[in-house]
Amino acid sequence: MAVAIAAARVWRPNRGLSQQQQFSSLDDKPQFPGASAEFIDKLEFIQPNVISGIPIYRVMDRQGQIINPSEDPHLPKEKVLKLYKSMTLLNTMDRILYESQRQGRISFYMTNYGEEGTHVGSAAALDNTDLVFGQYREAGVLMYRDYPLELFMAQCYGNISDLGKGRQMPVHYGCKERHFVTISSPLATQIPQAVGAAYAAKRANANRVVICYFGEGAASEGDAHAGFNFAATLECPIIFFCRNNGYAISTPTSEQYRGDGIAARGPGYGIMSIRVDGNDVFAVYNATKEARRRAVAENQPFLIEAMTYSPSPILPPDPHSREPTLTWGPLPLCRIGHHSTSDDSSAYRSVDEVNYWDKQDHPISRLRHYLLSQGWWDEEQEKAWRKQSRKKVMEAFEQAERKPKPNPNLLFSDVYQEMPAQLRKQQESLARHLQTYGEHYPLEHFDK
Repeated sequence: MAVAIAAARVWRPNRGLSQQQQFSSLDDKPQFPGASAEFIDKLEFIQPNVISGIPIYRVMDRQGQIINPSEDPHLPKEKVLKLYKSMTLLNTMDRILYESQRQGRISFYMTNYGEEGTHVGSAAALDNTDLVFGQYREAGVLMYRDYPLELFMAQCYGNISDLGKGRQMPVHYGCKERHFVTISSPLATQIPQAVGAAYAAKRANANRVVICYFGEGAASEGDAHAGFNFAATLECPIIFFCRNNGYAISTPTSEQYRGDGIAARGPGYGIMSIRVDGNDVFAVYNATKEARRRAVAENQPFLIEAMTYSPSPILPPDPHSREPTLTWGPLPLCRIGHHSTSDDSSAYRSVDEVNYWDKQDHPISRLRHYLLSQGWWDEEQEKAWRKQSRKKVMEAFEQAERKPKPNPNLLFSDVYQEMPAQLRKQQESLARHLQTYGEHYPLEHFDK
C-alpha cells in the first residue's frame, strides 16, 4: 500500500527568487546554525501562497467506489462491518443523549455527528495498546475499542457506575484498560502531555505510538506550538490527528488562520504531514496505519489533518415525551446542529450549508455505499441493525437513569493518599451543612 505522506521540507516560491550564488569554497556558504539555506542576491519575501494548497488524500469517492485500486486497504468483511456498526451505533447514542440533554435529563452533551469516520478509521489502524489522548469529540475511538454503552451512559449521567465517580462533565470519558486518557475540558492541554507520553514510550522502547486528537481551533493554542516543537526536536513516536471541521465553536476557519490549514504547519516544525478526506474512512485508515508504522520504526512525529464537517442533523424532541426520538443520517435537517448543547450554530452558519454536507457527503453514507456495492450489506440488514442498535442504546440509557449518584463524600477522595487537615475540615463542614439543611437537597438520588 502506498500512502503519499508529504515529507517535511522547506517550501520556496517557484518564481521570482534570484538564482542562488555559486560558491568556490565551504567558507563562502552560509554557516548559520538555525537554518539550512543558500545565499541569494535579491530582496524578496516568501509569499504565503507559495503552493496552490496541500492536496486531500482519499480512497473512495462519494458513492463509495474505490478510486485507485492500489490504495484499497483490502480490509476483510468483518472489519468493514465493525467500522460501519461502530459509526452507526455512535450516531444512535449521540442522538439519544443529545435529546436527553434537551429534555433536562443530563446537563451537557457534544455530538460526534459527521466525524465518525475520523474516529473509527484511525482507531482501526492502531494497536489496542497505543495510547490515546482525546479532546472531547473522539467517543468513536472508545466505541471501536468496545467500550460498553453502559459506561458511556454512566459517565454522562455521573452515576455510581461512572469510572470518574461523577466528578467530570459529561463526555469527558477515560478508560485505563483501553489506554484512553481521561479527557480534560481546557483546549489543547492534551497536546504537550501526549508528547511527554510519547517521549516516555520512546525511552522505554515500548514499540507503541501515542495518538493525540484535537480540532483546528485547538491548534491556535500555545500548547499546540509547544507540543509540535517538542515532538519534532525530541523525535517522539506520536501522531497528531487534527479534525478540521471548519468551525472552532462559532469561529470559521477564515477568521482562525490565513495559512493553508493545519497540515501546512507541519513542515515548519520538521513534521511529516498529510491532509486526508475525513469523510473517507479508508483514507483515514491508510494514513493512520502508515503514520503509525513509520512513527514507531523511525521515532518521529506525524501530523494528519482530516477535513470534515459537523452538521448533527437531529430532529427536535417532543417536549412532552419522556423517550428520546431516534433516526440516523443522512436526513433532511429540521434544525442546524451545534458545537455542543451550549451553542446555537444558527447564528453563524446557514441551513443550506449544513444540508449540503449532510445530504451530499456523509461518512456513514459513503461506507454504506461501499458495503452495498460489495454485497456485504442490504436493506433488510440495515433495518434490523437500526432496530437492534436503538434497543441496545435505550437499554443502557434506561439503566443509567435508574442508578443513584455517587456518595457526596467521594468529592474528597482519590487526590491525596492521606487526607490533609484542611481537606478533612471541608469534608466535616459539608457533613454539618447537609445535616442541618439536607431537606433542601435531593439526597435521595445519591448513594448512601
